[in-house]
Amino acid sequence: MRLLRNLLLLGLLLLALAGAGFAWWANAPIALRESPLDFSVRPGSSALSAARQIREQGAQLQPRLFYWLARLSGRGSELKAGSYEITQGMTPWRLLERMARGDQTLLAVTIPEGWTFAQMMQALNTAPGLDHDAAGLTAQQLMQRLGAPAGTAPEGQFFPDTYLYARNSSEFDILRRAYQAMQKRLAAAWAQRAPDLPLKSPQQALILASMIEKETGDPHDRDKIAAVFINRLRADMPLQSDPTVIYGMGAQYQGRLSKRDLQTLTPYNTYVINGLPPTPIALPGEAALQAALHPAPIKALYFVARGDGSSQFSDTLAQHNAAVARYILKTP
Repeated sequence: MRLLRNLLLLGLLLLALAGAGFAWWANAPIALRESPLDFSVRPGSSALSAARQIREQGAQLQPRLFYWLARLSGRGSELKAGSYEITQGMTPWRLLERMARGDQTLLAVTIPEGWTFAQMMQALNTAPGLDHDAAGLTAQQLMQRLGAPAGTAPEGQFFPDTYLYARNSSEFDILRRAYQAMQKRLAAAWAQRAPDLPLKSPQQALILASMIEKETGDPHDRDKIAAVFINRLRADMPLQSDPTVIYGMGAQYQGRLSKRDLQTLTPYNTYVINGLPPTPIALPGEAALQAALHPAPIKALYFVARGDGSSQFSDTLAQHNAAVARYILKTP
């Protein structure tokens, strides 16, 4: 009887020691190959499989102990796949909590306002941690996969913004988010547009917004630049926008426009053609969209850069010529 009691006490002591050791391990810092250590866990992974993946990527984590920690805490089924970061001093318990919350490490890619579609794709194709699953698609294939109307050119169709993503995310998923964001914002802006604009469709508004985006040096001038273009459309005057000429020249543009460039016919040369170019020339932001659909109530038909980012607006050609002499030719 005494032997049985001693064995029972010994068993309880061993269990207590094991529990204390397990508790110590759960709250002891994880040894890392480097700090911070980035790792990813594949979708569908169990706690045991996740721990093995983490260990393979440079963390000295005991998979079976981590499995029991997850199971005993009731969080074994809550662990979320994705990209995470471990820093020096993090314990298995804190790591378990982070994975149960899905507190992932997110990367970011920024698409600035005024960039072209080509510049956006270059940024995405070189962004770290992305699955570049859109790299081999033609522009037409990409727009078809996005569900755009047949024949839609990609230029201007994506909203410029900073997009967060987890490591190993789909590049196409970011494109879908940017495309849907632009279509949503464009539809909302079009629904609230000013009355009697000489614009026939949301796509024409998008084209005009892209021109405003490229022409604007001072944000305070956006609605005035929009007014000049709107006034010219109403008067059936050429829009005469240098950025559209530059866009139409493509790689031929070497940093300066010549008189010959302004006289060379392309679908985008608004010195030669009347009306809007066939597609946007850049990715416009929200402010440019609003300016295109809510131009300033002015009669100006001309503007010229002052040299400080702002523009001088003129109602008549005589006023405009005087502004050109002052700000461009620097004559008294």
